[in-house]
Formats: sequence, structure tokens, C-alpha cells
Amino acid sequence: MNPLALEFMQRALLAALCTGLAAPAVGTYLVQRRLALMGDGIGHTALTGVALGLLTGQAPVPAALLVATAGAVSIELVRERGRASADVALAMLFYGGIAGGVLLTGLAGGSAATLNTYLFGSLTTVSPADLVAVVSLSAVVLVLAVGLSRPLFAICQDEEYARVTGIPVRAYNLLIAVLAAVTVTLAMRTVGLLLVSALMVVPVATAQQLTRGFRTTLGMALLLGVGASLSGVVLSFYVDVAPGASIVVLAIGGFVLAWPFGLVLSRRRAGAAERARTEDDLLLGSPHVPAEAHAHAHGPACGHRPVPHEDHVDYVHDGHLHAAHEGHYDEH
Repeated sequence: MNPLALEFMQRALLAALCTGLAAPAVGTYLVQRRLALMGDGIGHTALTGVALGLLTGQAPVPAALLVATAGAVSIELVRERGRASADVALAMLFYGGIAGGVLLTGLAGGSAATLNTYLFGSLTTVSPADLVAVVSLSAVVLVLAVGLSRPLFAICQDEEYARVTGIPVRAYNLLIAVLAAVTVTLAMRTVGLLLVSALMVVPVATAQQLTRGFRTTLGMALLLGVGASLSGVVLSFYVDVAPGASIVVLAIGGFVLAWPFGLVLSRRRAGAAERARTEDDLLLGSPHVPAEAHAHAHGPACGHRPVPHEDHVDYVHDGHLHAAHEGHYDEH
């Protein structure tokens, strides 16, 4: 049977596509900040929101979004006050979130089976209304995560430096937390609350094995997330298992396959860096002589590799180091 011929599979695949893009986009920043488990804490908190929606007779997704956002903001605010207290807050959200979800579901007259569709994902529960919400939320997440990649990456690398340069660090940290909460919520129906954190982390970890540079890693993580999500949904259709489990298993399989290639690439990069340092040392040890003719103007964006040298910067050009000197270039 062709899964594309079924309307619920069309909705499931589109939701998986959106989730596969949004989750790694936010996960890239969480991995950079060493907060890979934050998605788990938010997922447990969102479960309380789902149960609260069931208890009050409201739609579970908006309730989960509100509660997950409140939990994510709480984690971020506590994190600013110290690592130990942040760990305690995250643990409390883990345990309190799932306990509150089970308790409120019981009060609402539901059972553990009621929560399974949110914990592990369900293909048949993606309604047209859910799909509209997933597409809309994922579009917002992608626009912000990619469009604000420069300041977001800056605060993930060095908060103090970002603060000195005038970037509103707290506002962007809270934005990452809110984006993580939105991503967890929109992934409830495909990956499930318990496994969404894996889709936020594993594609990013796989991309880091194979690439260098933030933007390249982000782009590859998005491709890997989409591949794992769509493949996992199709696999779950044919073997009749939860889509979240299929998606995560495929994502982890991709990491395992990429790991040996990452080792080879890492060794090659280390060897190239060592050869470059040796070449620079040899060039720096030779005397300066005026260059014969040099129409090219060196600078930070000239395309030639800069080499710091005492009180100035040389640039590697045609096997020599060129340095600006009183209206002309010296080489050595």
C-alpha cells in the first residue's frame, strides 16, 4: 500500500518534515550550550500541560505549549544563578512534570493509554487542526533560529563576550528556551514528548562529526533531522510501531555510521593544521625582502590565510608571507 494515498499519512509526513527541521535548528544551540537534556525536562513539563488540557476539557496542545514555555523559562532563569541550582531545578521538572501529568490524567478519567499518544507519538492523531498548528509553529521556530543565528551563536559560545559587545544576552537566552518549548510541543504527535530531545540532539551530534563551522553544522543537522523523521514515519507505517521510536533509532543509526568517518576527518584536519603551523614557522624564520610587484591588497577579507607575526599580521601568498611595509609589501 502506498502511504501517500492515505490522508492521515500525508498529514503525518508533513508534520514529521516540520519537526525534522525545527528540532535540530533549536537543538544546535542547546548542544552548543551543553544543555542537551533540556528538551527532556521541557517534555516532562509539557506532559503536565497535556493532562491539564484533558482535565479542563481544553485542547491539549495549547495547554502543553503554555506549561512547557513556563517550565523552559524557569529552567533558564534558575540556570543563570549557578550550575548546581540549575541541575536541581531540571531534576524537579523531570520528576514533577511526569508525576503531575499522570496525576491530572487520572483525575480527568483517563489512563496511561491516553498519554501514550503524546509520550511516544501517534500517526493517526495528527488532525488537520494539529497540522496547521505544527506548520505555523515550526515556521516561526525556523525563521527565528536561522534568522538570528549570528547573535544566538555568539551567546552560546561566550556569554561574557556577547554581553560586552552589547548583545542582550538574557533576552536571547530566554528566546532559545521558548523556542525549545515550542519545538517540544509541536513534536508531540510525531516523535513524542519522551523522545523529542533525541531528535534535537542526535542530528546535531552527527553533523558535528562530519563538518566544521557553525552554519555548515546547522545545515547538515537540518538535513539529517528531516531524513530521520520522514524515514521513521514511513518505517513505522509498514512495521506498525510508534513513529517516535523509529525516528530516534534511525537518527542514532546515522550517528553510529558517521562516527568512523568523523574520526578520519578529525585526524586529517589535525594533520593539516600541524603542517600549516610548520610551514608558518619556516616562513616566519626567513628574513624580510621587498616584493617585486604586488598589486594585490591584503586584508582580513582578501582570501589569503593570515599569520600573526610579532607586532603585525602576514598573509600567505604564493608560498611566501607578505607584510605591508611603508607603502609596499615585504615577503619572507
